[in-house]
Amino acid sequence: MLFNSAKYSTLEKKSQQLRLDLLNLVYGSGGHIGGCLSSLDLIVAVYYSKLFNLKKDKFILSAGHYAPSLYVTLSDQDYFPKKLLATYSHFNSPLQGHVSTEVPGVNYSSGSLGQGLSFSAGLALAAPKTSIICLTSDGEHNEGQIWEAVMFASKYKLGNLINIVDHNKYQIDGSTDKIMPLGDLAAKYLRFGWSVITVDGHNFSQIISALSKAKDSTHPTCIIANTIFGKGISYMQYDYHYHDVKSIDPQHYLQAKKELEANL
Repeated sequence: MLFNSAKYSTLEKKSQQLRLDLLNLVYGSGGHIGGCLSSLDLIVAVYYSKLFNLKKDKFILSAGHYAPSLYVTLSDQDYFPKKLLATYSHFNSPLQGHVSTEVPGVNYSSGSLGQGLSFSAGLALAAPKTSIICLTSDGEHNEGQIWEAVMFASKYKLGNLINIVDHNKYQIDGSTDKIMPLGDLAAKYLRFGWSVITVDGHNFSQIISALSKAKDSTHPTCIIANTIFGKGISYMQYDYHYHDVKSIDPQHYLQAKKELEANL
């Protein structure tokens, strides 16, 4: 599928609008906003590019704490009424801090991180004519189960499996380089027999080109998306303290809202 500059511009505008929805969702209720902001463009590319038939193909959010990013996307895609977003993290609401299949459009209930790629590999093996797109975080690659799934996918030549890695370089206690260095992540995946594409995770032209190539691959594909932690809100960018926030105070909320609206 070919995209012109106008279509990329439309995706960029959609992403900015959803960033505002995301900010409003987290304001007062808290959430893992840093990674949500870094990953949002990747989710938008999957859901709005029309490369995939998401009634048949499956998107799996392994990094389940990125739930707010998926919620604002699903509501905008009419999987559930937008007014439900106001119940985020409330008792008895299906919209909790990690994604659950109780939410319309969610295909995987996340718990401990690192398990979604295994789940995705199982789906890919069972449904070889279905594209399975999994979004993992770089911090998840500290988990051994990720690498078991990588070996499994290579052995069974799961060409219908795409793993998008949100490589924002931060996790809950600091930078990934300090906590558990990943080294040359692309080289690791290549040695395990995967195809690898590295992209700017905020460049829709690069993301969609990579997804298109991955969809046509005969090998499992890892798309390493270099992203900016806290993308779009200046005081959050590159600050791991915004990995998870209990709430955002009114002054910081207004600053963030002003910055996001300016980018629109």
